[in-house]
Amino acid sequence: MPARPLRVAPGRRRRSGGALGGRAPRPGYCGGAVKGGATSGPVAVVDCGTNTTRLLITGGSEPAADRRSEITRLGRGVDATGRLDPSAVERTLECLIQYRRAIDDHNPTAVRFVATSAARDAANRSDFLQPAESILGAAPEVLSGREEAEAAFLGAISELDPAEGPYLVVDIGGGSTELAYGERDCTDALSLDIGSVRLTEKYIHHDPPQPEELAACLSVTELHLDDAVRAIPALGGPCRLVGVAGTITTVAAVELGLATYDRDRVHHFRLSKEAAEDVFRTLATETLADRVHNPGLHPGRADVIVAGVCILVRIMRYFDFEECLVSESDLLDGLALGLLEA
Repeated sequence: MPARPLRVAPGRRRRSGGALGGRAPRPGYCGGAVKGGATSGPVAVVDCGTNTTRLLITGGSEPAADRRSEITRLGRGVDATGRLDPSAVERTLECLIQYRRAIDDHNPTAVRFVATSAARDAANRSDFLQPAESILGAAPEVLSGREEAEAAFLGAISELDPAEGPYLVVDIGGGSTELAYGERDCTDALSLDIGSVRLTEKYIHHDPPQPEELAACLSVTELHLDDAVRAIPALGGPCRLVGVAGTITTVAAVELGLATYDRDRVHHFRLSKEAAEDVFRTLATETLADRVHNPGLHPGRADVIVAGVCILVRIMRYFDFEECLVSESDLLDGLALGLLEA
């Protein structure tokens, strides 16, 4: 579909080209929206995804009081076993202990704790959710794929002009990819069982990946997109692509050549299709030992980034997008807005 100009400042270019768990939250915290009107103080949101565990503490102003992200790989092996690995649970709980300390330092009026794809898929998710609730003092919520997509949409378009839509917000996670469509509000959303960790574990077994492994990731993504268009016909019409989450922000950071990650430079960077393809070719043809040296690529993401970029470039090819507006505002920001505006 033809791209139209976006009313955002272009970034600089480096090169052309329902709650679970039985225990009550600790005093002073509540999960979900604040009742009785908008909260007057900061709020905290914790998101436990397949690959990363993240924290946002904000009062609605920029910069946020505290924003953290740690690669804990909670979803390692879940696609194959249907269960959370004990070592992955332990890593993530250790991260949450640090997050709880940060939360206590800011004394928010509300805390919302969510888990996504890995927890949705794992039969033993209570092995993680119960101790996590004890640590955070907030009842966990396992978001549905649609809820995850809607929250990502709310965060991503919070600084965009609805008149410049409609928008397709794409959130490429470790275990799933969410698509959300709309202008001011999300009118259609769905979750696809493709993500950087899931596809890596399922299809990429050589270093560097072999051509047939890359082809498998691209083909599987295409099949899921076929299903998405059947479910949401509007995806086949004109819209603007907005990309959120670690895979897409990493591609932008690599394209920018950021030796030190700079959220302000990544936020609302216009990633061209040509640049995305260029980063894909570079990362996919390197060994892991070489790949980790790319400026902008977190070493903990290097082993799964190729599969994630397969998803991104296939989406851009499939819908003929010429660029992707990269947004650092995502699921966390959308959930925080929900608390602040409740």
